[in-house]
Amino acid sequence: MKTIFYLIGKSATGKDTIYKLLLQDSTLSLKPVVLYTTRPIREGETNGIEYYFTDNNYLEFLRKQNKIIEERTYNTILGIWHYFTVDDKQFTSSSPLLMIGTLESFQAIQNYFGEERVIPIYIEVEDGIRLERALIRERTQNMPNYEEMCRRFLADQKDFSEDKLNEAKINIRYQNIDLNTCINQIYHTIKSYLS
Repeated sequence: MKTIFYLIGKSATGKDTIYKLLLQDSTLSLKPVVLYTTRPIREGETNGIEYYFTDNNYLEFLRKQNKIIEERTYNTILGIWHYFTVDDKQFTSSSPLLMIGTLESFQAIQNYFGEERVIPIYIEVEDGIRLERALIRERTQNMPNYEEMCRRFLADQKDFSEDKLNEAKINIRYQNIDLNTCINQIYHTIKSYLS
C-alpha cells in the first residue's frame, strides 16, 4: 500500500470540492478510498462516490467479519447514523490513496496503517464564511434541514478544538479562501511525498 493522503476539516470548508479536484488531477494518480455510511443519501450524491450508502444489517455483518477499521456514530436530528471505514480491496491499490473524513477517523486510520503512511491535509475556513457556505448548500436541498446543519456546525467546534488538532499533530493548515490557491498548495505537498 502506498501513502494515504487524508483530507480533514470542519463542515463547509470545501473538502468535497477539493477531494474531487485532486482525484481529477492525472499527474497525482490518486485513487479514492470511499467510506461507508448508514445515513440517507443526499440530493446530488452517488452511491460509491461520496460514500457507500448501506444499512445497519450490513454494518453488523462487517463487524462480525472484523472488517471495520474505524467507526463513528452520530445521534442526529434524523436518527442514528454510522460512518465507517472498511478494510476492503480499496487498500490494495499500488497507487497513492486519497481519503476524506473526520479528525477522529484520520487518527484511527493513522493508528491502523502507521503514522508515516497517513498524511493529514487539514482544510480551514473562517467560521463566518463556513456558516454562510453551509447555509447556501442547505438551501439547495429539496428538504433543507437547518437544525441538522446547525448541529454539525456546533459539533465541529468541539471535534476540531485546538487541543484535538495538537493531539493529532496537525501542524499544517490549508486556508480555503481562494480555491485555486488552496489546491495549488495541497498539490505541492502531495507531490513532495510522491517524489
